[in-house]
Amino acid sequence: MPQTEPTAELNESFSEPDAVAPPWAEVARVLSKSEMFWLSTVRRDGRPHVTPLPAVWLDGMLYFCAGSHEQKARNLQSNSHCILTTGTNQLRSGLDVIVEGTAARMNDAARLHRLAALWKSKLDWDFQVADGGFRDPAGRNGLVFGVTPAKVLVFGKSPCSQSRYRFTA
Repeated sequence: MPQTEPTAELNESFSEPDAVAPPWAEVARVLSKSEMFWLSTVRRDGRPHVTPLPAVWLDGMLYFCAGSHEQKARNLQSNSHCILTTGTNQLRSGLDVIVEGTAARMNDAARLHRLAALWKSKLDWDFQVADGGFRDPAGRNGLVFGVTPAKVLVFGKSPCSQSRYRFTA
């Protein structure tokens, strides 16, 4: 997981003259407050797969849950690269944030307990930690994935801006 604040680069070619890259704290706040994200993965045959899902931001990583039988989980087994997108549907306000990274299964019990508590407080979802993942009240098991950002793209709406945040080890 990223240990330091990423380096910001404003793309002036796609930004208004008075635009600046938003502070990382503002980007992290969007990631923390957002409930819904769009997850993009790649099927084994190369076709894209996109689906909306809830995700949570914790300690510099985005986490989401998926059943082992779901297309997104099967895609990540063969290609762990993915993108999570969140933002606003407003044209003139807010930030759209795109997180590019690698998804990895999370099965550390302590981290899973922290994540289950966060899912409960943020989304009112009752997950129990079981079998190296989550179990919902209906008894369904879910795999938990964490995405470590490699690059984050941020699109500001007012003023119009495009920024890239790069993470170093």
